[in-house]
Amino acid sequence: MATLKAQIQSDMKQALKAGEKERLSVIRMLLAAIQSREIEDRQDLDDNTILQVTEKLIKQRKDSAQQYADAGRADREAQELAEAEILKAYMPEQLGEAELAALVSEVIEATNAASMQDMGKVMGMIKEKAQGRADMGALSTLVKSRLAG
Repeated sequence: MATLKAQIQSDMKQALKAGEKERLSVIRMLLAAIQSREIEDRQDLDDNTILQVTEKLIKQRKDSAQQYADAGRADREAQELAEAEILKAYMPEQLGEAELAALVSEVIEATNAASMQDMGKVMGMIKEKAQGRADMGALSTLVKSRLAG
């Protein structure tokens, strides 16, 4: 099975050949972020860690888009959102609401969580299982509401 990094490198070559400048730019940015993290960690990244890097870049693009929207810069907002969409192609399929609710129930049961004091334990386990497939902020809200009662 090809690794995610190999897939990204292959996509970069395709974008280069096809003359897709915007897509090429975003893929190069992603590969630079991966390489930077590899240098920082002094090891090749596995697919899970590459997903974390990609997720972070998507979040940065969304935050930037929001700031541009607040400043009335619709052109830059659209560009940031377009970059986030290109990056989303490397993320696994997102979990649906029913799947998220089931995952939260399963983890709360598995950890015997009973109160907000168990939040860290629950979120740690959920993060492992749902990495890249769910918005952790939304999951955190869901867990809080379940643990609060």
